[in-house]
Order: sequence, then structure tokens, then C-alpha cells
Amino acid sequence: MEEGRSQSSQTLDPIAQRKHAAMVDRLSNRHHNSAARRPAAAASPVFDSVSSFLSRFSDSKRDIESDLARIRALSGDLASSPNLKPELDKVSVSISDLDRLLAENSYFLPSYEVRSSLKSITDLKDALEIANSDLLPRKKFSFKNKAPKKETTLPVKEVEVIKPLDVERSNLGVVHDTPGFRNKKGAILVKNFKVSEEGEGDFTLSDLDCCEIHLKGRFRALYMHRLRDCRVFVGPVTGSILIEEVNDCLFMLASHQIRIHHARTTDFYIRVRSRPIIEDSSGVRFAPYRLVYEEIDAELRESGLGEETGNWANVDDFKWLRAMQSPNWCLIPEEERSDIINISEVKEQSDNT
Repeated sequence: MEEGRSQSSQTLDPIAQRKHAAMVDRLSNRHHNSAARRPAAAASPVFDSVSSFLSRFSDSKRDIESDLARIRALSGDLASSPNLKPELDKVSVSISDLDRLLAENSYFLPSYEVRSSLKSITDLKDALEIANSDLLPRKKFSFKNKAPKKETTLPVKEVEVIKPLDVERSNLGVVHDTPGFRNKKGAILVKNFKVSEEGEGDFTLSDLDCCEIHLKGRFRALYMHRLRDCRVFVGPVTGSILIEEVNDCLFMLASHQIRIHHARTTDFYIRVRSRPIIEDSSGVRFAPYRLVYEEIDAELRESGLGEETGNWANVDDFKWLRAMQSPNWCLIPEEERSDIINISEVKEQSDNT
């Protein structure tokens, strides 16, 4: 394979070779400059080639698989049974670290390597879920009295953070039991993440219709599914944003990684460290991030998102593998782009406003 690549590079004309070399230099300089500005405590491993990253990724994947096998072996020992949950929690942290490693380095990886690595992480998450289901005792089910649901077009109060118990995930890893906004229509939904919560929480937006959502402050991950005709304005997300089944929406998002599945006629104004990924989507458009509120610049810097990478224009369509431009996405023409959106004055809403 290496010989084939070498022969291919030798057939390039001098102008193409110079352009290719210039592109590699720009990517390399951007990566090293970004690493130099990152605080030492938050520094990630620096890889000098795709192969060195893949070697590290494979080693970590094997370690996680070995840990899962070891935990299953321990399950037969009654004396070790109480220790299974902490061990499984450690595996969960290791998978999250591996997911973050991929997100922070996917900007220089070929698309097929990103796709393969994402599949490996999904397989590890599935294996962990099966282990949790097989090895941990389930809590007894009981009915609880619930107040009857009622539709409202009034804004809602800020949702308190509640630690999830049993976690149920879809194929995209969407966490259904995280704090979030769900089953709302025609509402203004506001969440301010406190300083003590920064980098810690996961949040979900699900089954929203004709809503406007403001999420200010730093948090770890955002999951969105089944949104229709919504406007979503989000501050820095230190991990990943996963989006599924959205139609006729507008998003302003800043994150290390953004994955979009089953989106239709939706605009994305984004700042992202790695190339955004779309799949099974059509009529989606992209433009640079245009959200402001008090302290957002400091929050973006602290989240490793202080600089515009230009990746909002470098979209990977995993269902379009041809060399030509995918017909499923495009850039928003400048004359059609939204003005800068300032949500500084939007405060927590009360039910009677």
C-alpha cells in the first residue's frame, strides 16, 4: 500500500506537489500552534503521523477489551461481585477518553479511519452496555404516580441537574435519562450551566416542536433527537454533540466533535475542532458560529475552542464517497447568513411570563 501511495505521488505535476506540500505545512503548523497554546494540564498526546495515532488507538481499544474480559471472569467469584460496578465505571471512563482522543485528532485523519474508529468506539459502548446488563443486578420496577401531561406554549424554568440512574442509549449513543428538555411545543427553554458544573454534565434535547433553546456555559456533551422547526443556541461543549432526526431547524453550536444523522433542510452555524460528520441527511447548510453572550469568549478559550478552525466548511458525508462535492450539504451564501445572535439578555423564564 505504501508503495502504491509513493508511485501515485510521483505522478503528480510540480504545481500539484507544491499545493499538497503547502497544505500539509498549514495543517502541521495549525496543529503545533494549537498544542503550544493549550494548558499543560489539558494537553493531549501529540501524534506525528496517522500510523502513530492508530497504534495508540488500537492499544487503548485492546486494553478496554481486556478489562471487560477480566471483569466477566471476576463475575463468577462471589467475593468480587460488589466490586464489579466500580470496575465497569472505570471502563466507561476509558471509553469516553478514547472517544475524546479521536475527537481531538480526527482533523488530520482520513475519513475512512475516522469512520472505522467511530465504529470501534460504538462496539465498545455496546459491549459495556451488555456487560452492565448481564453482571449488575437490576433494580426492582415500581409504578410511580405521575401528573398528567399538558401542552403549554409558555417558557419553562431552568432544569435542575439530576444524576441519571440506569442509562439507556440508542445506536447513536443518545442518553435518554440525562437532564434535558423533552416533549415541549412552542416554548422558550433556557439552561445556564454553573461554573461548578463546567465540563461535567451531559444534556439532552428531545421531541421538541417550534421551540427556542438557549444553553449557556460549558458542559460535556449534548444529545439532540426529534426536533422540528426549532432554533437552538449553544455555548461551548467540551466533548461531542450528537444530532438525530431534525427538520427545518437552525443550530448555533461550538464543540470538539459534531455528528449529524437524519437531518433535513436545516442550517448549522458551527465552530468545531474536527471535521463535522453527516449521514443520511439532505438539504443541510453550514456557516461559521455567530453566537455571543457575556463571557462566551473566555468559555470558548477554556474549552479549547477559542480559535476558528474553518472546519465548518469541511464536512464529511459518510454516505457520499465519490470525489465530487456531496449534493446533501452546502455552505450558506453570505447574503443569506444569520446576523450575530446575542442571548445575553435572555434570563431564566418563569411559568407565568
